[in-house]
Amino acid sequence: MKNILKKTKKAFTLIEMVIVLFIISLLLLIMIPNLGNQKAEAMKKSNEAFRISMQTQVDMYDESTPVTWDVLVDKKLITKKQAEQATKKYGEIPLDKQLKDKNATSEK
Repeated sequence: MKNILKKTKKAFTLIEMVIVLFIISLLLLIMIPNLGNQKAEAMKKSNEAFRISMQTQVDMYDESTPVTWDVLVDKKLITKKQAEQATKKYGEIPLDKQLKDKNATSEK
């Protein structure tokens, strides 16, 4: 009867738990700064892809009349949402038809 009441329970020791927590914290310290850099890099690539896409549409519109975002929407070359985003980011299309980010600061 005494054998039934006597339970042997195996568990992790405090040292083992501290080591596991230490390893997890080291992994987090390595990963968290990298995630921030990846997000910034993804945003940069996304903005560049959008600029190239809009520049392509502007270049493809080969008419004698000046091109505007509204004209490109009317010709169904871009969507209204893209036109709004491009207006916010680039303003109106310049006469030389080269898009430049109006919010970007020039690096010296």
